[in-house]
Amino acid sequence: MPVYALALAAVAIGFERLVEWRFGALGAVGFVLLSVGVKARNVTCSCIGAAVLTMLIV
Repeated sequence: MPVYALALAAVAIGFERLVEWRFGALGAVGFVLLSVGVKARNVTCSCIGAAVLTMLIV
């Protein structure tokens, strides 16, 4: 179980670095808002994060 959690954390950090490299600091903020909203089951936070990422992609 700890190896699985460590691997999952490494993938999440790698994806966050990829988003930050591609979309800058605002992309990282949007990704953090989206991931925190999903983990906390907060619809408002996840919608704001998804909207920020969508605006950066468009």
